[in-house]
Amino acid sequence: MRATCARRLIIDAQNGEAKGEVKDEVKDEGKVELRDVLVIETTEGQKYEFEVVGLVEDDEHNGFAVAYSEEADEFVVTDENGRLLEDDELAQEILDDFFVLAEESSPEEN
Repeated sequence: MRATCARRLIIDAQNGEAKGEVKDEVKDEGKVELRDVLVIETTEGQKYEFEVVGLVEDDEHNGFAVAYSEEADEFVVTDENGRLLEDDELAQEILDDFFVLAEESSPEEN
């Protein structure tokens, strides 16, 4: 059973901007939180749900969210407000750091 999320944003893949569909009466467009669901619409019109699975900060204290879609089997990186990053190199660097941190924090198998 999947938990309901406090916020659901629809993001246009062409410009990375949230269209702002918000559930559960959360009207402000504050920072994304863990377990928020971002709905990303591709340029072909397909929509995928991405759940925020990680929040990270860079050295300058800029916040980013890492989200995963089971359906698309893909990760995306957004800024702290849920906008897709346009800088592919930065997004890949954040994903790489996220995977390292996730691996380091997971319990070791015997």
